[in-house]
Amino acid sequence: MPVIHRDGIRISFEDVGSGSPIILTHSFLCSGEMWRGQVPELAMTNRVINVDLRGHGKSGLIESSFDLYDLVDDVVAVLDSLAVERAVWAGLSVGGMISLRAALTVPERVAGLVLLDTHAGAESPFRRLRYGAMRLTVRSLGFGPLLPTLSKMMFGGATRRSKPDLVAEWQDSARSLDVPSMLWFSRCLLRRDSVVGLLSDVDVPTLVMVGEEDMTLAQKYAEEMAAGIAGARLVVIPGAGHLSALEQPEFVTEEMFRFLHALEK
Repeated sequence: MPVIHRDGIRISFEDVGSGSPIILTHSFLCSGEMWRGQVPELAMTNRVINVDLRGHGKSGLIESSFDLYDLVDDVVAVLDSLAVERAVWAGLSVGGMISLRAALTVPERVAGLVLLDTHAGAESPFRRLRYGAMRLTVRSLGFGPLLPTLSKMMFGGATRRSKPDLVAEWQDSARSLDVPSMLWFSRCLLRRDSVVGLLSDVDVPTLVMVGEEDMTLAQKYAEEMAAGIAGARLVVIPGAGHLSALEQPEFVTEEMFRFLHALEK
């Protein structure tokens, strides 16, 4: 996979297909592999740039603090390395947070947004306390003890019942994550700013999707974004939790195709 280096960190990415570019950014505790159900199909009609965020997948480890705007800059640096001026930005969870902030800070680089299972707001005080306690556990014992809880946060009940192998695969991957990197990354998420008040400034076609069983970033947050961004379309993904692109890949791919096709008209 090609790589770039920014802020002393290796950023790895996949670049496949041809046509109008779309850049994919994944959830926390995942990697670009999360989009495996979308990349081959999308690459038949579009240039697909699939990024491993810092600390995840094949990208480099994290050794200091950063924020979501640094992650925007990471993705822009990938686009610069490929001489891609504008792309559709598609992101799930933190990937959606990055994409939304890109539309606000570097709008000239954003042709459209696909926001999945994400949130425009800051983290709530209650969740900061809850996740802070989880961070202490991870710091001391790694991810193992929390995997049952994290699996319920990442996957809907329908997926846990019907696709246990998928959940087990994600758990195995989570066990191998670099703990210091994930602690730095979770710090970034817990301290994120709110851009709810800026949603009306987003001026690109936008598709908002959310799993109907997402207990981590619930449907109300998707509704808030869709209501705040002029012309945005909201789609609820049946039988999916937080990792909707993994849980219902065919449904998500079809909706992404519909959105991309409309942009070409």
